[in-house]
Amino acid sequence: MITQVSPPQQWSTRYTFADICGTSPAINTALALARKAAQAECSTLILGESGTGKELFAQAIHAASPHHAGPFVPIDCAAIPRELLEAELFGYAPGAFSGATKEGKSGKFELAHGGTV
Repeated sequence: MITQVSPPQQWSTRYTFADICGTSPAINTALALARKAAQAECSTLILGESGTGKELFAQAIHAASPHHAGPFVPIDCAAIPRELLEAELFGYAPGAFSGATKEGKSGKFELAHGGTV
């Protein structure tokens, strides 16, 4: 059964580029690309193995972007069952399917309006 979870009033970030440590060529390249992504009006997909700092980079990009005043809504796609992915990302209307709440649910994209998913 899906339960309605109220999101925080403001999703926020804790990390900036100053929090990313390292001096290796790989880190320097990743930081340079991330700084460019922060200033670009485009979608950015961050890929990597578990524990490599994907969310750290995502928060730093958000914090340095023109959207930094908006919400930062992280998504762990691996933690969302395939059957629920659409409802989690886009939300649903009241009673849209068996087990849906009577209030409906906002999706991650709606929650992040003006900010970053």
